[in-house]
Amino acid sequence: MIFDFEKGEILLIDKPYRWTSFDVVNVVRNYIRKHLGIKKIKIGHAGTLDPLATGLLIVCTGRMTKQIEQFKDLDKEYTGTFRLGATTASFDLEKEIDQSYPWEHITEEEIRVAALNLSGSQEQLPPIFSAVKVKGRRAYKYARNEQELVIPLRQVHISMFEIAAIRLPEVDFRIACSKGTYIRSLARDFGKLLNSGAHLTALCRTRIGPYHLRDAYPLEELKKLMPLPEKPVETDPAKNSITL
Repeated sequence: MIFDFEKGEILLIDKPYRWTSFDVVNVVRNYIRKHLGIKKIKIGHAGTLDPLATGLLIVCTGRMTKQIEQFKDLDKEYTGTFRLGATTASFDLEKEIDQSYPWEHITEEEIRVAALNLSGSQEQLPPIFSAVKVKGRRAYKYARNEQELVIPLRQVHISMFEIAAIRLPEVDFRIACSKGTYIRSLARDFGKLLNSGAHLTALCRTRIGPYHLRDAYPLEELKKLMPLPEKPVETDPAKNSITL
């Protein structure tokens, strides 16, 4: 396969667990610079995935970086798991459990009704441990300094909230939603509707608009598809914490 990174490529990548979206972009950039000898090139991703999430990440190179905002506006689809009966400050596994609640009273019917009630257009409160900008700063920076912060509500649309499996206290889901939707916030709201608490324990992005995870490359597989020059560029690997 021949790539023209300078003219522009759209790379569909399966982001690994505990990697940041920037880690993935950095690896692609370093590989192109070191092994292909292209020193100056624009690279960016179209929509952040939390480190604890996996799945589809669109990475654009060269002239295709001009389309990043268009990709960000596309609807998204996710699969994952909510755990009932406990909450965390980050609404996922990034923070420790801060409060426990009973969950034994919850029925399967109530779970499906809660999913239905969280479908459609709604105002959502983003997590304080998030990259949402408030007064020019990321919300998580306020949170880490234990500063009080009022995050404005945002309008989102949940076009599909499907319950895939129920293994109480865990509930598997499949969700399609508009840009800017926080699945972690849905976990919090889901728990409240069930008179309990909930947090996100697993998340995978499976689709961005017409682009699907099934068509994405793991980083190692993408590396094998990239053409190498006859004489690889010499580099100092100690300067990069993550390499292909």
